[in-house]
Amino acid sequence: MQKNILVIYYTQTGQLEDIVKNIARPFEEKKDEYRVTYYSIRLKEDFPFPWPSDVFFNTFPESYLQIPSEILPPPQEVLNTKFDLILFGYQVWYLTPSIPTISFLKSGFAESIMKNVPVITISGTRNMWMLSQEKLKVYLKHLNAKLVGNIALVDRHDNYTSVLTILRWMTTGKKEKSGMLPAAGVSDEEIQGSVKYGRIIEKHFKNNFENLQPELVQNGAVEIRPFLVRVEKVGNKIFTVWSHLIIKKKEKRPLLIKFFKVYLMAAIWIISPVVLIFHILLAPLLWRKRQKQREYLQGIKLKQ
Repeated sequence: MQKNILVIYYTQTGQLEDIVKNIARPFEEKKDEYRVTYYSIRLKEDFPFPWPSDVFFNTFPESYLQIPSEILPPPQEVLNTKFDLILFGYQVWYLTPSIPTISFLKSGFAESIMKNVPVITISGTRNMWMLSQEKLKVYLKHLNAKLVGNIALVDRHDNYTSVLTILRWMTTGKKEKSGMLPAAGVSDEEIQGSVKYGRIIEKHFKNNFENLQPELVQNGAVEIRPFLVRVEKVGNKIFTVWSHLIIKKKEKRPLLIKFFKVYLMAAIWIISPVVLIFHILLAPLLWRKRQKQREYLQGIKLKQ
């Protein structure tokens, strides 16, 4: 009897679609054993791509505060099928699962699809996904889904180069290398190579995915950069203040968004290096704590 695999994702650039389809390929190759269904989340009013700069920054408060938009209903095939595994692809916007991701998880459709089903989360991001994954774990727990694995593919370039390339990509649609800047996003080699994770997942199907995550980690599915975890923690505190302020002061929103844009650029180019200096200076004192943090963030458990 065939096992039913559901692949859920939302994409603007096509990058995440390429990632999840490569990971799902080993299941596609065994059509006698597996039936793969793809579900692309659709918003009733979608976001533009490329992004006009003002529109991108204007999504910040709703994105960070996890305020959903209305989605179109999933296909009946998705709603009426009992799935044996879900590959759940998502992006990170402003240190938080993207608005389309949150909109699906809060839609009411998610629980009927995901309840009691093993889920493997898959992200394709610039580099800061760790605390967003923590937020996603909470949603999955509330939906009674069973998180059994996580794969986080990232841009491997340094933090500042990736900022420039992602801004170019989002605002112009140009991913490819130009001038001194490399191509944006997760590398094509890593996307193509992600099929290996699908083979690992398929191998663990017979034992209910027990010990799946350690093998994924051993094969490079999750890289933790302690400095970026620290940046995320600081960023979440600051974003909490800014997002609530912008939502509360509705009449001043356009002005506050402009101030936030300036602040964010300053934080990336000025405050972030300061955080890095302290991170390096405190490394000997915090080594053990950071090792425990790394082990936790590479795993799938949720802190109580």
